[in-house]
Amino acid sequence: MEQEISVHGHPSPTMIRIQDNYPENLDTVYPAKIQTIWVYRVRAFDTFPGLKHAIFTRRGGVSPSPFRSLNLSVSVGDNPQTVQKNFFNACHAVSVPPEKTVSSYLVHGADVSTIDKSNQQLVIGQSDALITAEPGIYLFMRFGDCTPLLFFDPIRKAVGLTHAGWRGTMQDAAGATVKAMIDRLGCEAKNIIAVIGPAIGPCCYEVGPEVMTAASQTFDKLDHLFSYPNGPKKRAYFDLWEANQQQLAKAGVRHIIQSKLCTACRTDDFFSHRAEKGRTGRFGVVIGLEEKIE
Repeated sequence: MEQEISVHGHPSPTMIRIQDNYPENLDTVYPAKIQTIWVYRVRAFDTFPGLKHAIFTRRGGVSPSPFRSLNLSVSVGDNPQTVQKNFFNACHAVSVPPEKTVSSYLVHGADVSTIDKSNQQLVIGQSDALITAEPGIYLFMRFGDCTPLLFFDPIRKAVGLTHAGWRGTMQDAAGATVKAMIDRLGCEAKNIIAVIGPAIGPCCYEVGPEVMTAASQTFDKLDHLFSYPNGPKKRAYFDLWEANQQQLAKAGVRHIIQSKLCTACRTDDFFSHRAEKGRTGRFGVVIGLEEKIE
């Protein structure tokens, strides 16, 4: 069963259909349909007027299989014109001007780029984390198993978006983003709300010795990061969600929201490079502060 609601950041004629079997607490990440586009939203973020955000699913686009249907990446073999149509439709569904989005080339690192009016452009170069305190700039990234991290400081009015795969996690991309928001934007860690978005889960992320070695050099304790569901002599499974939660907490973030959505389990909703053996698309995430009109 579904219900219609109006959500902050959307014009009054835009109604969002949500599935009403999701709990009402603010730490919920819940599915919603806006026009033809299915997204996940963060209920805690909904309470702040002027903050726009969406975790897009793969549903509601026009791409054919194996990119069906809301593929937002031109680097996977999909028709660029089709991807562009998906991108414009997705942005317009959440009332984000496409020309005011800022993306970057993702390189599985931990470099953080600060965006303002002086360097704003559609693609700013290589960076796995973007931050801004400038209204009217919408940070946009694409994912297909790596962890999306969304940040919002409601006191400073600043946002961030980070791409944290296992390599970025081993370089503490989460902590680097928090530090940059503090040092460059004047945020306080205790005021930041961080969301760990849909990513491949500990149920599905089988890894080899390279990841285990890197984790042993990065984390003090590995107890909650690896599991051996097929036996202690078999390959380990890595918990990206928990790893990023630990790093956010170590950076001083107190309010951390886990979506607990596994992209490999949920290929109905998300693209998964691992589950779909590399032939798939990428879903998008956007966050930004609405520009005030004087």
